Amino acid sequence: MPSVFTLSHLLLHSKWKTLGKRGRWIVPIYRKPGARGTKALSTFLLSRLEISCNGMPLLRSHTAPGDHLDLKEYRENKPFGYRTGSKPLQTVSMWVYLLAAAALLAVWWLHRDRQEVGQVKDKFVFITGCDTGFGNLLAKRLVRRGFRVLAGCLTQKGVDGLQSSNTSTLKAILLDVTDCSSIQKAADWVQAEVGEKGLWGLVNNAGRAIPIGPTEWMKMEDYLKVLNVNLLGLMEVTLTFLPLVKKARGRIVNVASILGRISLAGGGYCLSKSGVESFSDSLRRDMQHFGIQVCIIEPGFFKTAVTNLEGIENDLQRLWDRLSPEVRESYGQNYLAKYMKAQQFSMNILCDGDLSKVTTCMEHALVARHPRSRYAAGWDAKLFWIPLSYMPTRLSDFLLTLLLPKPLQSVQ
Repeated sequence: MPSVFTLSHLLLHSKWKTLGKRGRWIVPIYRKPGARGTKALSTFLLSRLEISCNGMPLLRSHTAPGDHLDLKEYRENKPFGYRTGSKPLQTVSMWVYLLAAAALLAVWWLHRDRQEVGQVKDKFVFITGCDTGFGNLLAKRLVRRGFRVLAGCLTQKGVDGLQSSNTSTLKAILLDVTDCSSIQKAADWVQAEVGEKGLWGLVNNAGRAIPIGPTEWMKMEDYLKVLNVNLLGLMEVTLTFLPLVKKARGRIVNVASILGRISLAGGGYCLSKSGVESFSDSLRRDMQHFGIQVCIIEPGFFKTAVTNLEGIENDLQRLWDRLSPEVRESYGQNYLAKYMKAQQFSMNILCDGDLSKVTTCMEHALVARHPRSRYAAGWDAKLFWIPLSYMPTRLSDFLLTLLLPKPLQSVQ
């Protein structure tokens, strides 16, 4: 009985025939170089090239069963050799089809992802937290793109800094996202600016990180300081500006964090960013019926005012000083110094100074015809934090505990 040859080799070096006028299945028939007639596969191989469904043949060689393939000639003429134990033809064909479909899908997605909306010169975008960092850089970037930008700043210094550009397409106003009256005042100002056009883009960028540290060191007011800005303030701004966005069938871009997927430390930061993710998910599903698209930005670690190491260390010292002697003793007198050293290592290694990686995602969410639901910004987010968030809990816990020191009285 002849050996069964590698069907992938036959697929690459054979002539192709279709079965019947309506047939879409294909059969490879090996043809010897220079030969006039077609050499059929052996009867043994032929029996394995027939695919049936409910007794009806879907695929078989069109050559007569009496013909045979000269095995010696095939070995001498094949360019890559042969082996025994070949897979069935339908399995090889399936992988060919799947790879082709995956390639076509990738090309289609890239083409779709690069499509942009039309004219943007008459579109208004309101951004919170524009004093420094992502918000400040995005405001200037969108102005160059042609948008009419309305910026909210916490300080008068931030307002003056943006308005010093002397451009009519960039205006700023004082905004405290923890103050309902300040939010309503900003909304009335934006309403007067946009008129009947509505607000094309709302970018909720304002945020803070500290207090951050071990959970036992926190009090409720420490959580509320962060939640009032990162989550509750974001929700209040969104609900207040939603009618303006709905009028323009625009976009809402909420800045969360990669730490909204997996919590690294205690305090309100990771908690608030996880809340932003959940709020944005429900908002996206609810508002899609009205043509509003909601996008989530998940930055990794970047060098901004939020990740300022001096501010984090000063606040950690404040938290440590107010601990009871019993709690400090359980951690050890050297624990604070070790914790700060771990913070320094993390910030110096992970923090990226290229803020444009985040603002590029924000811009795409505003100009793309088909924006993505989520944008992970930064290589640490893509290659470390996202894979870590999908790992088993015990494994992710083990890896994260390696980044921080152990308390003196740890039982593990």
